[in-house]
Amino acid sequence: MLYDWIKALHLIAVISWMAGMLYLPRLFVYHVTAAKGSELSETLKIMERRLLRFIINPAMIASFIFGVWLLMLNPELLHHPYMHIKLSLVVLMFGAHGVLARCRRDFANDQNRHTARFYRILNEVPTVLMIGIIIMIIVRPQF
Repeated sequence: MLYDWIKALHLIAVISWMAGMLYLPRLFVYHVTAAKGSELSETLKIMERRLLRFIINPAMIASFIFGVWLLMLNPELLHHPYMHIKLSLVVLMFGAHGVLARCRRDFANDQNRHTARFYRILNEVPTVLMIGIIIMIIVRPQF
């Protein structure tokens, strides 16, 4: 029973994390076109900061905590190659999270160095990683 509750909380946290990870780069696409110091730019800075601080970061932390808890309750999972691939993709997702956080800081300091096209492509990274993670954990391919 406890395992199912932890799994549910993990899934809720992951969905929240992914929602933010998919939305933040879209805000960056709009931010690129806003003039520095404009009302739109300042509004987007607030939205980006709040999204990262109050949704993305806490959801990532909760995902990590509940995920580790699940592995502690069922360490047998670590003996399967699909779990190693899944965890590798999760590490890459943490990396994508870090890149988005750095980009948000750059926008906050009016030092963005990237184009809207860059952010459109960056927006696809969490999607591709999420697809791989879901396939590994649901399909559990045998290698």
